[in-house]
Amino acid sequence: MSGDEEKYLLDNQQPEAGRRFEALSALFDPSTFRHVEALGIRPGWRCWEVGAGGPSVPGWLARQVGPEGHVVATDIDVSWLTSGAERPAYEVRQHDVGKDEPPGEGFDLVHARLVLVHVTARERALEAMVRSLRPGGHLLLEEADPQLQPKVCPDEHGPEQRLANKLKDGFRALMAQRGVDLAYGRTLPRLLREAGLADVEADSYSPLTGPECVRLERATVEQIRGSLLNAGLATEEEIDEHLRNVDSQQLDLATSPMVSAWGRLAVGPGA
Repeated sequence: MSGDEEKYLLDNQQPEAGRRFEALSALFDPSTFRHVEALGIRPGWRCWEVGAGGPSVPGWLARQVGPEGHVVATDIDVSWLTSGAERPAYEVRQHDVGKDEPPGEGFDLVHARLVLVHVTARERALEAMVRSLRPGGHLLLEEADPQLQPKVCPDEHGPEQRLANKLKDGFRALMAQRGVDLAYGRTLPRLLREAGLADVEADSYSPLTGPECVRLERATVEQIRGSLLNAGLATEEEIDEHLRNVDSQQLDLATSPMVSAWGRLAVGPGA
C-alpha cells in the first residue's frame, strides 16, 4: 500500500498482512481482471500497478501483456512483491505515489486498488497517475466505500452479529483517525471526470459471505487487535469471542463495497 507508513493501520510488515493479501486477492481479483479485460488489455501494453501490495495483480498483468509488454509494480513496502522463489515477470520499484514522480510515462494502463484512501496527498497522487498515461491510455481506480454499507454483518439478528459490527465500527474509527476517507469510493467517477478523463464509468461489488470473507475478517481483526485494545474500543474478551464466532462460520461476513471507476485519457479535442 501507499501512504505514510507510520499512519497505516494495516502494516505490511505484520505477519497477518500476507493472509489479508491472499483473501483480498481471492475476493477481488476476478472483478479487477474483468474490468481490465473490458478495457482491452493485449500483448505489448505498458502497465503501472500502483501500491501493488502482493504479486497477484502485477503477475496477471504481466501474463496478459507478454514479453513484448512491460509491467511496473510499485509500493512503499515491496517485500511481498519480491518474496517468491521465482523472479517476478514484472519490474518492482519502491515508490510512494503521494510523493514521488511516476515511474515512467506513456502507460496504456494505470491501476490502483485500495491505495488512494491511505494516501494523504490524494490529489497529487491522482494527478501523477493521469500524467503518466499515454493519449488513449486507461486509468482504473478501485476503492472501498465502507459508508455505503457500514456493517460487516448486515443481517444483525443476534449478539454475535452485534459484536462483529461493534468491532468493525472500532476498526473504521481507527482508520478515520489516520486520515482514511471512508466515503472515498463513491467520489471516483467525479474525480476522474474532473481530472479530464473521458468515457468515465463505474460499478461496485460487495461479497456478502463465503470462506474468503471469513479469512479476511480473521486476518484483519488479528492485525488490528493491539490498536483496538490501546484505543479502548474493545476488550481482549470481546476480540477472542468474536474470533471464535468467526471460526464457527455461522456469521455472514460482508466486505465493504468496492467501487471501480475507469476512464480514458482523450487523444485530442473531441476524441
